[in-house]
Amino acid sequence: MRATARSASAASPAAPSANDPAINAANTPVAASPWPVFWVASIAVFLVSLDGTMLYAAFGALRAGFPQASAADMSWVLNAYTVVFAAMLIPSGGLADTHGRKRMFMVGVVLFLAASAACGLAGSVGWLIAARVLQAVGAALLTPASLSIVLAAFPASQRAVAVSLWGAVGGLAAAVGPSLGAFVVDVAGWPWAFYINLPLGALSLWYGAGLLKESVKPDARRRVDGVGMALLVVAVGALALAIVQSESPSWTRVELGVVAAMGIVSMGAFVAWARTTPHPLVDLSLFKHRTYRYVNLATLSFGIAFAMMFFAFFFYMTGVWHYSLPRAGLAVTPGPLLVMPTAILTGRLAARMGHRPFLVGGALIYAASGLWFLLVPGEQPAYLTQWLPGLLLSGIGVGMVLPSLSGAAVSRLPAQHYAVGSAVNQATRQVGGVMGVAITVLMLGHGAVSHADFSPLYVGHVALALLTALLCLAVDTRPRQA
Repeated sequence: MRATARSASAASPAAPSANDPAINAANTPVAASPWPVFWVASIAVFLVSLDGTMLYAAFGALRAGFPQASAADMSWVLNAYTVVFAAMLIPSGGLADTHGRKRMFMVGVVLFLAASAACGLAGSVGWLIAARVLQAVGAALLTPASLSIVLAAFPASQRAVAVSLWGAVGGLAAAVGPSLGAFVVDVAGWPWAFYINLPLGALSLWYGAGLLKESVKPDARRRVDGVGMALLVVAVGALALAIVQSESPSWTRVELGVVAAMGIVSMGAFVAWARTTPHPLVDLSLFKHRTYRYVNLATLSFGIAFAMMFFAFFFYMTGVWHYSLPRAGLAVTPGPLLVMPTAILTGRLAARMGHRPFLVGGALIYAASGLWFLLVPGEQPAYLTQWLPGLLLSGIGVGMVLPSLSGAAVSRLPAQHYAVGSAVNQATRQVGGVMGVAITVLMLGHGAVSHADFSPLYVGHVALALLTALLCLAVDTRPRQA
């Protein structure tokens, strides 16, 4: 994948090189079946997405395991992973192009597994956060390499379906993470939320070593934009810190204002740097494409809403209805089970009809689920009549929107920008997750919660889902006639 591009090439796109997967896929005989490659590459991506949401359910257990830490401090066990993952995704695409996609995939899996073991063994919050940062670096290295490997394995006629399924695997993992996390944490303790990565990751590593092939021959050594990467980390991290600590007695309003201002200034500096440097972390010319621009805005809004919904679910189940953690995990399961079949059907139809109907329709269904949670559930448990219908709506909405965002993001980009375009879209979703977690911790992380505490959260859920639908009206990925 290409994580950087010269400004000159952005203004006048060069012809795709002989190493481009789009050219290779069309001119090279395809193996008997590309699906074994797909599943080997997707197992690792499943674990990466799973780790991004599994700790929503383990949050209470982590606070009990580290009683000296505040809720805001513990939120960085989630946010450190997401912030670093978001910032590293794009340069990792460049590393895959310069050093080999299979090589970076394998290095990423090894680093992810080693960091997962370190997380489970951590004896303090500081060490746990440090291990999560390392885990995020491994996740970022393997994710763009995985998509490039999948793209190169499939012929052009099957690529739209493959991208949708690749996005569906990540969406399913993110959706099932909270319920699986609840079961694992209750049965075996919070360290096993990390140890569970080891067997599946080892399987991907074992089969990947023999099955995966390099889809390109690394050519020129491109520089990684360290300045841009640092500015992005500071911008996202500072804004998340300002939100999370807004009610902490340890921070004054002036200090929080300075932190928030630092985040805004860093984001502005990041944009200015990207406009002037010859090797930017993000080639801003990507956003000249109307569909790409609106899809990424929609990805940000939906990413915030997605994180808010799943994180709030466990607060409500355990804090208002007083469910045990395993029972809460079981209660959330029906929604995630709908993600994969919905995504498979959506991917096949989107290849013929374009993504807009499913993006808009799915976002409206997701808004309806938020409206249900706002108006229907009460303080007394009534799962089948008061919660399950909203959960089913959310599962269908997520299955329609998340994979379609991944596919629509790259469908109108020139071939030479496909890789970095996908990485930017995935990073945007992660930034949305950071903000969603930070907002939820701010609203609900203060101890005992009541039914009334959730109303502002679900109003935000509905508003963000409607904003997603509005933004997706500008998306046009209908197949063009030859």
